[in-house]
Amino acid sequence: MKEKYDVVVVGAGPAGSMAARATARGGARVLMLDKRRELGVPVQCGEALNEGVLKELKIAPDPRWALNKTNAVKLVSPSGIEVRIVEKEVMGKIGYILDRKIFDKHLAILAAKEGADVMVGALATGLMIKDGRVAGVKGVGVGGKFEFFSDIVIAADGVGSRVARWAGLNTALKLVDIESGAQFQMVDIDFESQTMMEFYFGNKIAAGGYAWVFPKGDHMANVGLGVLGGRAEGPAIDYLRAFVEKMPNLRKGKIIEINAGGVPVSGPLERTVKDGLLVVGDAARQVNALTGGGIDHAMRAGDIAGEVAAKAVSEGDTSEKRLMEYEKRWRELMGKRLERYLKAKNVLVSLTDDDLDKLAKALSEVKFEGISLTGMLRVLLKAHPKLLWKLRGLM
Repeated sequence: MKEKYDVVVVGAGPAGSMAARATARGGARVLMLDKRRELGVPVQCGEALNEGVLKELKIAPDPRWALNKTNAVKLVSPSGIEVRIVEKEVMGKIGYILDRKIFDKHLAILAAKEGADVMVGALATGLMIKDGRVAGVKGVGVGGKFEFFSDIVIAADGVGSRVARWAGLNTALKLVDIESGAQFQMVDIDFESQTMMEFYFGNKIAAGGYAWVFPKGDHMANVGLGVLGGRAEGPAIDYLRAFVEKMPNLRKGKIIEINAGGVPVSGPLERTVKDGLLVVGDAARQVNALTGGGIDHAMRAGDIAGEVAAKAVSEGDTSEKRLMEYEKRWRELMGKRLERYLKAKNVLVSLTDDDLDKLAKALSEVKFEGISLTGMLRVLLKAHPKLLWKLRGLM
């Protein structure tokens, strides 16, 4: 099969679907490919998302995939000190716990409704290069081998992007730049509140990371954790089983689903543009290095990429210079924020459990209804000035 499109998007996750949607909306002929035969499967995500990005991209929450509203967080230190914060002003207004299996399909449907073609079960095996620039994608699908020529390829194929690597970008990740995650969907468990997300810290609980409990319904939740490569003494799932066994409200629960995956926590790629190529989402490492969350950044970056791609095609200029508009816009929107998250992650992994307990004790004595990272630091430094050296990277 050979065909010509204006734009080919590789990967139908949140970044790819938003890119395809915006490209089609801009009048370009676009094809979105994904190697999976069922989008949204397997889940490799804690499934939490703030409402802000949905409002920005004009996506109405649907109870089929927006399963549960959250408006508070509970942070628990290694020794059990609790910090409670009303989330409205903390983590991006009200949040939702998603069903990613349905959510990802919904985003792909939005792209299709705008006019994008979608092809599942289609594995990209390489790029077509013409005169030193990206000129299309080749691969194999349900109907056999294919070659799709295009003016622009958008790489939305996740962590360790092969598409970006084929185009000559350095996508190598060091062990310390990868967070390995494991998650159980559990039923018949108890938790404090259906509107509160819980986070647990400690090097024995999750080396270089944290554990979470995200309520997903009546006596049902996502229970997971992430550990940092090079810090963990075993696989993430072993840490997770130990965490569940330690928690009286979880240990009698039933596991109905197990998910695992890797998350880049290195900060974004140095370059996300080449002649005829844009890189978005996890492929571009547009991920919150502190939390490992990336759906919102991926969706925003995908939307920008699609808009820029459509305009570039209409102008007949898909050079790296023209496509740099994408890089400039996404870095202006989220670049500094992603840098702060990376600094915060590096600080967090340097803290001992005793440090974490001291920080939690300082925060637990303050009533928060809304807080910024700067405000939190002021509280911490006033309570424990000796920690100033470790926290300097966040100032």
